[in-house]
Amino acid sequence: MRLDKFVCKSTEYTKAEALRLIHAGHVIVNGDVIVDEARQVHENNTITLNGESLKARGFRYLLMHKRLGTICSNVDEGYPSLFNTLEIDKVSELHIAGRLDVDTTGLVLITDDGRWTFDIIRPMTNCQKVYRVGLSKDLSDDLIEPFKNGLQLHGESQLARPAELQILSPREARLTVTEGKFHQIKRMFVAVGYRVVSLHREQIGEIALDVPLGEWRHLTRDEVKSFATVI
Repeated sequence: MRLDKFVCKSTEYTKAEALRLIHAGHVIVNGDVIVDEARQVHENNTITLNGESLKARGFRYLLMHKRLGTICSNVDEGYPSLFNTLEIDKVSELHIAGRLDVDTTGLVLITDDGRWTFDIIRPMTNCQKVYRVGLSKDLSDDLIEPFKNGLQLHGESQLARPAELQILSPREARLTVTEGKFHQIKRMFVAVGYRVVSLHREQIGEIALDVPLGEWRHLTRDEVKSFATVI
């Protein structure tokens, strides 16, 4: 964790205030004065501020059912941020572990633990993300194999990773992927001649969406730990 973030997570100081304290030489890490706010520190390090020992607050892990027309950003940017409905302290420290587009609904995971997020979003962990997809025309059974083999997306030099396509009805499918390129689901269907008209994320890893639209809850300890075993 960056030193400035550690100071913020162990005090009530804002980032700007933490930077001023670090640059003024008030923060000591393992006996050394550190004035570089980007220095990586660990929870096991001995870190003091003006002689007072610092201990970072525990990380937070949340699940939310994202509404249509909201964005996965900490601030409003043309559309309202989904963080507006989170009535918890220090919302600005949180981020989304795998964003959804403004016109996509469903499961989002929210945290202030960057290492945990990294294990979810990097493709080599094979963390499965499951989407329910609505299409503009009837689906063909012939689509299952191309998705399984990996599709060539426009602008990409490598094939998309293999994905599992399950046709649920003439114009609705369930798609399981293990990567998250920009607008990937929509681009995958464009590659085979289809247009996505609705998109909803149902599951990430072992965690399935289980709260009403617009609501959220804290993850259980087992749910948080479940991503450590993804390989």
